Amino acid sequence: MHPYRSILFVPAHKPAWAHKAIAAGADCVVLDLEDSVPSDLKEESRRTVRETLPKLRRAAPDVGLFVRPNALDTRLSGADLEAVVCPELDGLFTPKIRNATDVLRWETLIDWFEARNQADGLEMIVPVEMVDAITNCFEIASASPRVGAMIGPTSEHADIARAVGYRQSPEGTETLYLRSRILLACRQYGLHALTGLWEDLADLDGLRSFADYGLQLGFRGQIVIHPSHVAVVNDVYTPSDEEVAYHEELVATMEKAVADGQGAVRFRGQHIDLAHADKARDWLAHARLVRRDG
Repeated sequence: MHPYRSILFVPAHKPAWAHKAIAAGADCVVLDLEDSVPSDLKEESRRTVRETLPKLRRAAPDVGLFVRPNALDTRLSGADLEAVVCPELDGLFTPKIRNATDVLRWETLIDWFEARNQADGLEMIVPVEMVDAITNCFEIASASPRVGAMIGPTSEHADIARAVGYRQSPEGTETLYLRSRILLACRQYGLHALTGLWEDLADLDGLRSFADYGLQLGFRGQIVIHPSHVAVVNDVYTPSDEEVAYHEELVATMEKAVADGQGAVRFRGQHIDLAHADKARDWLAHARLVRRDG
């Protein structure tokens, strides 16, 4: 999965908002058929999504386009996928997954409608919204090659807050264990690690601190719910020119040291060795994808 920095949700029945999400610079847009759509508008919203996706793809060829269908237990998922799976779609934001079996149930539906609707390569972003999913996150991460990303849960009012019962703080320490489990599962199985959302729409300084803490932990992107948050999140999760130059110089310094028969050397006042160079190469590979360099 491309390492999306910002994944912005928009209600499926409000297509104009999806175009605003594109204009805001979101790396990925999720058209939401689940929580943000009233029950009596579900069917109409499916048709709206199917009409909107080609327009969004023409407007922004490089933006990720995902749909959040309704959960499996609602028995609406099949109708959702039948309507929205299409060649313009990149994947599905699959809600309420509890274990590997749920992943395979989604995978079966995706296999069927992907073949039926001439789509290809659909990926899954798995939000961790339930206690079962936290416990089973490693088996979920490894259950299907379609799973491309998981979300370390943090939210003040959404499903995970109700399920666990925590009270959210600005620092987010109450979800550190929950998020850390998801982060490790993503690292073990090569998934894109995302962190959850910041719900205070007006507090952009708080958002920046929250996103920076997610980056510090090891996350590489974030869920956002308002266009005004996109620029901040993109900035935090975009490697800077200075950081790129630092890592490139570190690698070059270590390569010269190796050529001179040394396994360790002093670099900008620090001791570095082969492990530092390997880490820097991995960091640079990620940075080039995010920045779309080359």
